Amino acid sequence: MIESLPDVLPDAKTTWASDELHPRPMLTRPWRSLDGVWAFSTSKQEHPEDVAFDRTIRVPFAPETPASGVHATDHGGSLWYHTRVELAPHEVPGPDERLLVHFGGVDWKARVFVDGAFAREHEGGYTSFFVDVTRAARKGSFEIAVHATDEPGDLDVPRGKQTWKDEPHAIWYPRTSGLWRTVWLEKVPRQHVAHVAWTPNIDRFELLLRTELAELPAPGTRLRVQVSLHGEVLIDEDALVRTRRFEKVLRFPDPGIDAAREDLLWTPDHPRLLDVTFTLTVAGSEIDHAEGYTAMRSVSTGGRRFLLNGRPYPLRLVLHQGYWADTGLTGDDDRFRFDAEMIRRLGFNGVRLHQKVEDPRFYAWCDRVGLAVWAELPSAYAFNPESLSTLTRTWLDCLRDLASHPCIVAWVPFNESWGLPDLATRTDQREAQRAFYALTKAFDTTRLVSGNDGWEQLVTDMYTVHDYDEDPEKLLARYGSPDAIRETMWKLWPGGHRSTLEGLMPDERPVILSEFGGISCIPEGERGWGYVVVRTSDVLTSAYEAQLGAVNRALDLKGLHGFCYTQFADTYQEKNGLLDMARLPKADVERIARATRGQAPHPANPLWYSPRWRQGVKP
Repeated sequence: MIESLPDVLPDAKTTWASDELHPRPMLTRPWRSLDGVWAFSTSKQEHPEDVAFDRTIRVPFAPETPASGVHATDHGGSLWYHTRVELAPHEVPGPDERLLVHFGGVDWKARVFVDGAFAREHEGGYTSFFVDVTRAARKGSFEIAVHATDEPGDLDVPRGKQTWKDEPHAIWYPRTSGLWRTVWLEKVPRQHVAHVAWTPNIDRFELLLRTELAELPAPGTRLRVQVSLHGEVLIDEDALVRTRRFEKVLRFPDPGIDAAREDLLWTPDHPRLLDVTFTLTVAGSEIDHAEGYTAMRSVSTGGRRFLLNGRPYPLRLVLHQGYWADTGLTGDDDRFRFDAEMIRRLGFNGVRLHQKVEDPRFYAWCDRVGLAVWAELPSAYAFNPESLSTLTRTWLDCLRDLASHPCIVAWVPFNESWGLPDLATRTDQREAQRAFYALTKAFDTTRLVSGNDGWEQLVTDMYTVHDYDEDPEKLLARYGSPDAIRETMWKLWPGGHRSTLEGLMPDERPVILSEFGGISCIPEGERGWGYVVVRTSDVLTSAYEAQLGAVNRALDLKGLHGFCYTQFADTYQEKNGLLDMARLPKADVERIARATRGQAPHPANPLWYSPRWRQGVKP
């Protein structure tokens, strides 16, 4: 039975206005956070009425984290949550309104009950869903219970970097179970815009808008879309809507000159965002109003170059795993903004999100701050029909959720053959790599796809390499020219794997050194792991300047067209971040930024005076 039903956290937000970024930034209406103290149990019962809620947990933090107040890993994979939601008068839904409870993420499987009655089931720890609580909410309050099940050792589901053992090991970290993203309340009209997706076309100077309504439109339903910049309306279109799923091409007035066109284009150095309003009417009466944003940009390749808006744009990325010591995988608006802005301060123009599908607010800050993002599917580690089915559903849901963010320039369905451990010998695993590449391209032809990042590539839009050699001269020799890369491809087996399979050649693809570095600064007497270990901040800085000098020189020599340094911040036992896990820089930020951008590093860097650099050395 239910012993306690705490109200939503007393100090939680109780108004519909918030200074925080909306938890669904591409389509916003007034909202209220339901995060706070909930009743909690690790009971294995199947119905909330049979559960003894004997403690509390702070949502949205996983029970494994200190911030949850539970900080336990021995929960057995069965987690129960319960709270009562008291509504203000303006929150109670009227006859033509709906009240929705949104869950940003529940790992792995969730069953939701409203006032004790089963309401919905959802599977997938990285994707959002909602529950309609309208009927219960009309009485002014309701109770909601969530049963989250997450088998700790299940290798069939996308785990990313979550360990399947009792304790973190190697490069795998504590698990994240149950509710781990914001839970929030939204009141909507019965008929409303439920989903939007944007596809820019800069060649035709137009935007394709796809919308999905909550239900079939009544006769006379119209959708008005306004796109504006700094308050000036650039597009104002009104169209009759006859079906739930509706497409509309919105064309900008073409200024006809590159300088004026470029002012409307998004790049990391010029992150131009366009404000959007959606107004849904029936017979001239407004029934729904929502806001969002979009951007104009294109991603492609040309020969061996990564092209942004049709022009070469060398990528300077940093690997980001998105963990915090107190909250695990769960961030908040302030932390997302800090990370995005600090990545820019360190001189990078992009970020490779590694083995995590991040909260939509992080992508929104990348949209605003200006970061080119590689978005990656967290890996499962078993290969069987069940894992393929689960990966497919998860990936399609992620693509749907994230595809409108202009910051995302590349999709990564597999990393280092994780989940495809026998690619070199098994036809079915090779076909899986091809299938996920094709599926991703079928869903989104406007971005690049790294089919299996790092090695054993069969199909890919970019030739990606992971190389943690600490010698900067070797890095330059291996990647300083197309000829050197071709030779390296046959000589270097990163991680003991071939770089490519079945004759794939990098000649007509951009070559991206998508993992390198991994320099750990671990003072004497402290423990931690990294690819290269140094003891002081000065040595870290000099080593970073040397490695970045080499890869930036490889960019100058047209061998590489991008890199990704490992990594932005420490992650538990992995201590190779430029910042520690509390986000404190380990070295002078300005020196790091100059080295990242390929500007003259500190004179103490001996590589700058090396004749071997100028003349070239063999790999």
